Amino acid sequence: MYAIIKSGGKQYCVQEGDIIEVEKLNVAEGQAEVNFEDVLAINNGEMVVGTPNVAGAVVSAEVVEQGKGKKVIIYKYKSKKDYRRKQGHRQPYTKVKITSISAGK
Repeated sequence: MYAIIKSGGKQYCVQEGDIIEVEKLNVAEGQAEVNFEDVLAINNGEMVVGTPNVAGAVVSAEVVEQGKGKKVIIYKYKSKKDYRRKQGHRQPYTKVKITSISAGK
């Protein structure tokens, strides 16, 4: 059984036991449970596709950790103009473990 969920403007295909990194969620690291209500599709033998979401479907997950990703370097350069700009960025994320997928109806 797997589900396709939407979080942070991205879509993830998840199964029970998967550990995924999503955009940072406003939850405490000690908080045990997070529910994703934006379930776009569920496959449990037959495919159920929502319009846009599957009614009553919920994917539950527990927060494993919150942190920052690897540093990405943004470097701007224009030749012959003495123009150089260097900037770094680390995107915050929340790592969650999928505990259950409930199809609702």
